[in-house]
Amino acid sequence: MTVFDDLVGQAAVVETLKRAVAGDMTHAWLFTGPPGSGRSNAAIAFAAALQCEDAGCGVCPSCHTVTVGSHPDVRVTRTEKLSIGVDEVRLLVRSAAMAPVGRRWQVMVIEDADRLTEQAANALLKAIEEPTPRTVWLLCAPTIEDVLPTIRSRTRLIVLATPSSADVTDFLVRHDEVSPEIALHAARASQGHIGRARALARDEDTRRRRRQVVEFPARLTNLGACMRAATTVHDLAKEEADALTGVHDAREREELDTMYGVVERGRRPREYAPALRDLEKSQKTRAKRRHLDVVDRGLMDLVSVYRDVLTLQLGARSEVVNEEIRSDVEALVERTSAEDNLRRIDAVFEAREQMLEFNVPAMLALESLMVALRVQD
Repeated sequence: MTVFDDLVGQAAVVETLKRAVAGDMTHAWLFTGPPGSGRSNAAIAFAAALQCEDAGCGVCPSCHTVTVGSHPDVRVTRTEKLSIGVDEVRLLVRSAAMAPVGRRWQVMVIEDADRLTEQAANALLKAIEEPTPRTVWLLCAPTIEDVLPTIRSRTRLIVLATPSSADVTDFLVRHDEVSPEIALHAARASQGHIGRARALARDEDTRRRRRQVVEFPARLTNLGACMRAATTVHDLAKEEADALTGVHDAREREELDTMYGVVERGRRPREYAPALRDLEKSQKTRAKRRHLDVVDRGLMDLVSVYRDVLTLQLGARSEVVNEEIRSDVEALVERTSAEDNLRRIDAVFEAREQMLEFNVPAMLALESLMVALRVQD
């Protein structure tokens, strides 16, 4: 059992990282790959291997502390906001200039390098241009185009591929102890997204919400159905996002109360009110991003349906992602053309851009999208 064993379908990447640990090192790395391919997991595994005396054995204290996030020489930056600002990066740069506590490396991991503001990226560039001898930067982003050219030109690129359904199925059966049938369904439905596959495999409610979304394309036959679909997708996303953030928010509130001694004192000190406002503002920003992320995932589930329809229409040999609604897929094959379905996929990606890039309200974007996806009777 090594730290690299959970990198599903990434044999070539694992070999490259092992060679680096053995001596083929550089001071800055950029991990890219589609959502769910495991780029952040790969960076963390690499960080653990760099700290391990046995190149990532997976069982020693160094491997364990890196994996759980408590190693003193590995700092992981991830954001639940819409961007990473320059002040946060400047703190990282100051920390990176210090010598590691231990005898090996100081590793700075930025999981969402694509969310760096321009100022933040420029501040990071200076640190990468003039690295300290024992500091390693590990940046993660969906594609190489998501980071500044000046940064990517100074990093070593690691490209992760989308794992196959067979690889994901095997992983779920071994690690999550689910039945092969549920594992295969989750692997196909997730389209290689490991985190999504695990959620689908473990939770029936998650599978139910996805099933509701992928059943819409065949039913968008009139304006009323389109409006109902938009509302349902929006509400399902809110339901899932609230479930994900609710426990986290409550725990943060309890920690704030404990920090300011609210429970022990029976009253709130003067400093508590501004701290609470800052916390609530942060939670609101996080909730907005989480809701958009879940809506976006629903849109990609819709794309998977039209992809299945095109697969059958064009006679491709690819597997059908949504096998559980094959009858709906076959009905769309008969009622639509390939050109229409390509146009529908374009409409989905346009809606994603409206929400994620131009801050169009999710409900408005969804209503417009569902009308564009309408199938004529």
